[in-house]
Amino acid sequence: MKNNRNGQAAILSNTEYSKIRNQIKSQKYKLLLDLAWYTGERWGALVKLQVEDVYNPDGSPREYINFRARTRKATPDGKRKTRQVPVHPILAESLLSYIALTNSLWLFPNREGDEPITSRWADAILRKAVDRAGLVVKGISTHSTRRTFITKLHRNGTDLYTIKQITGHQDFKSLERYVEIDSDRVKGAINAL
Repeated sequence: MKNNRNGQAAILSNTEYSKIRNQIKSQKYKLLLDLAWYTGERWGALVKLQVEDVYNPDGSPREYINFRARTRKATPDGKRKTRQVPVHPILAESLLSYIALTNSLWLFPNREGDEPITSRWADAILRKAVDRAGLVVKGISTHSTRRTFITKLHRNGTDLYTIKQITGHQDFKSLERYVEIDSDRVKGAINAL
């Protein structure tokens, strides 16, 4: 779905995110999209979240979401690191409305409840929602939420060192591919000289 984007997933606007979210009927999959939007984690790690990575034993959302090292993409040197992301207040609301819906070890269990849904299944859910929202031509993929998360942090003035800490990137070279700089920002920088 990366149409004419030179291999890069599209950056989503808040309106596009809302349109996509409105096309997802299940609370389970709305939460999956919300987690992607508010944590910037890859969908492969999102689908492997366990309930205890997100909720306290009393059922309340944790202060930080724990993405286990074994579920995350390895760095070029083959290492994986656990990543903890603070829970955004809107995400906390979404988490509160979901906990009663699952009694599995997995946050996003398959139909049998014994395994998590697959990344392929999650991708299909997103693609259907994007199609129903009329946004297929935008080049939206599961990676769009990660690119959007990082680009929004940058546009909001978060320095690259902090973004690198939040996302778990090992170096700036790999991080910089995620940040989309629009032409207005380039013009504004030149005009500020």
